[in-house]
Amino acid sequence: MTEKKDINPFLKQALELGPPLAFFLIYLRLRDDNFVIGGTEYSGFIVATILFVPLMLAAMGILWYLTGKLSRMQIFTAFMVIFFGGLTAWFNDERFFKMKTTLVYGSFSIILGIGLLQGKSYLAYVLDEMLPMRHEGWMILTRRLCACFTVLAVANELVWRTLSTDLWVKIETFGFPIALMAFLMMQFNVLQGYMDDPDQQ
Repeated sequence: MTEKKDINPFLKQALELGPPLAFFLIYLRLRDDNFVIGGTEYSGFIVATILFVPLMLAAMGILWYLTGKLSRMQIFTAFMVIFFGGLTAWFNDERFFKMKTTLVYGSFSIILGIGLLQGKSYLAYVLDEMLPMRHEGWMILTRRLCACFTVLAVANELVWRTLSTDLWVKIETFGFPIALMAFLMMQFNVLQGYMDDPDQQ
């Protein structure tokens, strides 16, 4: 087994958030341009998507090298980015990459929902070591996060189908992550009463 290593939290955040921010900046630079590659014309969005995939893989590789571990969520998200980034480039159709966000959030919602139907919290399975909490708290958080992911999946569909690509890129890069982070912070404040006290164990 690979030994888990400590890493500077700011460096970890930079490696996790860097690729989406890089995609945003590359898109802003290339959005008005068209490129001919192998006889096929690609928009700036498509080229930004193609460049984003190796950037994200490089960041994940560095993160794995430094920490000795990648979460299941990171691996799944990477797979979706590679798969839909590939479809976007192959079919020269930006809709595939935009749909990726819907399927990521939707998949998380379905996975958590399956666990809830079984009376389990798959969220606790992933995060229990980092966040000690009683079963009741995990079930509440899982139900709420399942609903949150469903809302984000629906919101992404509405955004990319009805608004401009410029707005979708901004909402995808900043809006959805900030909304999810704010939601989680509110939940953790509400669920403080369910936290395990290690001093009492």
